[in-house]
Amino acid sequence: MQIQLAPQYQGTSDAMAAEAIVRNCVHCGFCTATCPTYQLLGDELDGPRGRIYLIKQVLQGVTPTCKTQLHLDRCLTCRNCETTCPSGVQYGHLLDIGRKMVEDLVPRPAGDKALRWVLKEGLTSPLFGPAMALGQAVRPLLPESLKANVPAKQHAGAWPTRQHARQVLMLAGCVQPAMSPNINSATARVLDAAGIQTVIAPKAGCCGAVKFHLNDHDGAKAEMRANIDAWWPSIEGMDGKPGVEGIVMNVSGCGKTVKDYGFVLRDDPTHAVKAKRVSELTQDICEWLPEFSEKLRQQVQPSAGRIAWHPPCSLQHGQKLTGVVEKYMVELGFNLKITGCEAHLCCGSAGTYSVLNPKIATQLRDRKLGHLNETFDGKKPDQIVSANVGCVTHLQSGTTTPVRHWIELLDEALQPRP
Repeated sequence: MQIQLAPQYQGTSDAMAAEAIVRNCVHCGFCTATCPTYQLLGDELDGPRGRIYLIKQVLQGVTPTCKTQLHLDRCLTCRNCETTCPSGVQYGHLLDIGRKMVEDLVPRPAGDKALRWVLKEGLTSPLFGPAMALGQAVRPLLPESLKANVPAKQHAGAWPTRQHARQVLMLAGCVQPAMSPNINSATARVLDAAGIQTVIAPKAGCCGAVKFHLNDHDGAKAEMRANIDAWWPSIEGMDGKPGVEGIVMNVSGCGKTVKDYGFVLRDDPTHAVKAKRVSELTQDICEWLPEFSEKLRQQVQPSAGRIAWHPPCSLQHGQKLTGVVEKYMVELGFNLKITGCEAHLCCGSAGTYSVLNPKIATQLRDRKLGHLNETFDGKKPDQIVSANVGCVTHLQSGTTTPVRHWIELLDEALQPRP
């Protein structure tokens, strides 16, 4: 697609990156077939091709409007279109750049602006944990609209205490320790059983995804730099010991963001090189499944039951990790199966999307749960598993079937050590 940058954007890093991405688009329209919002709304401007055209107009100097902003806001950033695209268009990066440019040019209504501020500051605040604990304490009294976003209190279980020569870093995250603390401890216990010690840097916080996708790029980059600084001593090695083997992520959305640190901070004068190294070291916990399958096979005794697998968009489209969880969990003896219908489509969670666009998010959630319930030839699954705390919480809000992270099932199936 041909494009000519407006004078005000020529020579700027983001605009030049966006220009290169737009030029790769051949306007074929294959992406619209797998876009959730286009399928629901049927509007070309609510599909990737239309949104690319809107961003191209802004890059060329056309003044965006509230309508431009609305169509960009409606995108789930699921990156399904990237999986479909025959030209390799990096739509996710383009959308992040385009949204920020429009945000700077189109004032938002006061209510919308306030809600976005609460989300980006509240979810990443140290006060989120105490606030969630209070919400869980009064959960029975909450209206259904709020109760859906406040999961029942969960106990984390014991953190492993053995020391191992092999070590990995893990990001605790901002919302997961408060909403689903067992995911982190279950991850540490599985790694421990495989002879790997989990290290959490206390000064590492939010991965930056919340602020970045709400167009606060400066705030997000500050969080990214802080994480890199917190991790760097463990990456380089301390007291004569070698550095960690990798950075393990058990939230696929965070994992995708951290794998993008190298791109986001590519021009940072102090952190560009370190950011690239961090991205190279980052792996989703499912990327360790081949080793788990080999080492833990004799220790795993899966419980009976039908398990429906929902691969998050950030895992299958963002990180291109398709087929990994289902292959190795089945090898380990779990009756786990992916739905045969629309497994590629988003569940509607998409970070803060379910709060900002609840109608679309609910439609996608119910559509996804309908397919998940048909995974076993009409028999409802006993459990649903995913790999992203947002998907787990969002899906759970629409069903009584337990929805969990797959690592929790593997942890439960491990036989206790002598």
